[in-house]
Amino acid sequence: MTMRRTARAAAKSASAGRSSVVRMPRRPLKQRVGKEEWETRVNLAACYRLVAYYGWTDQIYNHISARVPGEHDRFLINAYGMLFEEVTASSLVMIDSEGDIIDDETGLGVNRAGFVIHSAVHAARPDAGCVIHTHSRSGMAVSAQKQGLLPLTQHAMRFWSRIAYHDYEGLAIDIDERARLARDLGRHDAMILRNHGLLTLGPTIRQAFELIYYLERSCEAQIDAMAGGAALNIPPADVCERTALLFERPNRVSMEKDWPALLRLLDRKDASYRN
Repeated sequence: MTMRRTARAAAKSASAGRSSVVRMPRRPLKQRVGKEEWETRVNLAACYRLVAYYGWTDQIYNHISARVPGEHDRFLINAYGMLFEEVTASSLVMIDSEGDIIDDETGLGVNRAGFVIHSAVHAARPDAGCVIHTHSRSGMAVSAQKQGLLPLTQHAMRFWSRIAYHDYEGLAIDIDERARLARDLGRHDAMILRNHGLLTLGPTIRQAFELIYYLERSCEAQIDAMAGGAALNIPPADVCERTALLFERPNRVSMEKDWPALLRLLDRKDASYRN
């Protein structure tokens, strides 16, 4: 289901049919938004392309959202009908916490399920600058396992006692589910939506992507390790906790180096996400 337009957008559409109205060509979006918003749009579009590159997409479904700089209740999300590999900075739709579309260059609107899940997280967590939700094969497989994520690998130990779970309630189109999503997420930055998929968040797009990368890899390794049927080796709890704390140490060098490297990867392949 596509979300509704604002009254302003509806009025704009109605006026388009009046022959007496002379409209000037609109300037490119990059020239109409501030520097910070444009930078957020470019990084968010890059995040979509990276998720596509790693194969965690689900056709035109799933979403990644980013809060608009300086706006508490507005965020950017993908247009409903575009593949992740097609997303550009200009094609991202600005939407508010009530589901009203503020700006949509594509005219495609947004998917209701994406609005429900992402608006729930952004409203409950003012620190969530970016929210990523995936339906990857391994992520869905682990979401269907009763024990959830196991600390089988160094990647998975990052989430030791640091991941939330939300029970499946059907397609996420019920506004009431937002309260339960927020309750189950709590102060965690990662969550497994049981029988559904994965979700991560972070104060920046880079941090949210780092978490989804580790969570996806953890799920892939868990499914592979269990597929062989051999006994599993689970490290002691104190080792898992110590490993998780090491990942949380501030000012890690990787926080300055990995995102520029990933952008270089995208630029070599297809820099159109910057448009």
